[in-house]
Amino acid sequence: MTQEERRKYLIGALQEEMPEYGRYEIPADDQGQRDLLRALFNVRLPAPASQEFLKVQDEYLSLRAEEKGITDISDLSPVPLDPRLYLWQGDITTLRCDAVINAANSQMTGCYRPLHNCEDNIVGTFSGVELRWDTYQKMEALRKINGQDYQQPTAVPMITPAYNLPSRYIIHVVGPIVSPFLKKEHKDQLAACYRNCLDIAAEHGCESIAFCCISTGVFMFPQNKAAEIAVKTVREWLNGHPDSCMKKVIFNVFKDSDMEIYRNILSQ
Repeated sequence: MTQEERRKYLIGALQEEMPEYGRYEIPADDQGQRDLLRALFNVRLPAPASQEFLKVQDEYLSLRAEEKGITDISDLSPVPLDPRLYLWQGDITTLRCDAVINAANSQMTGCYRPLHNCEDNIVGTFSGVELRWDTYQKMEALRKINGQDYQQPTAVPMITPAYNLPSRYIIHVVGPIVSPFLKKEHKDQLAACYRNCLDIAAEHGCESIAFCCISTGVFMFPQNKAAEIAVKTVREWLNGHPDSCMKKVIFNVFKDSDMEIYRNILSQ
């Protein structure tokens, strides 16, 4: 199968599964097909998929990762003042390291808005449909213990395989929502996100981890203060765990403004 044939197969299978989207014609161009497939991934409810579907999906997503370009942590250089810390600007779904952080919502099953440009949406798209089914099952198990209204608390991470991402694991964590203004509680919760993610990564034998800018998007945490807390908390954790397997921590940024903020903080 070519990539176009895989795309058309996956789109057709998803439209058959979700007939309410069957009216959308498959575009003739590659990008149009990619967008339609991603949108169908986004709206698909948690459910198992057939082995045939998963085989084609995994082949398709594996090649998509190669097409986008995979960055291996071994090819990156640490920041000048701390050999344990790295700063990298790019798409976290193309980064090969032991664990990547997904800034999740409290439902933990990803973003359902078609083509939304949040990290939760992108991670869910390029890991594949198994991820949503995995997190849904984990949440259902937690609801049996805690009640049907259970939602994942802020700063309590959940770890899953990375499926079709180049990394080994995805660590999903709900960051603090800053409303109506930044409080000490929000700062403490953000620091806990970093500490707890490092804890669970180390428990799973990870030597490297990549943090996105937790809570600085729609959760409205001020970028400068979030970066200060991130760097301070990570340094304190590493200093307090000198015998840990965790050796490399990447601060992954997407925006130029975040790159400048982290560059300034890490140069001090």
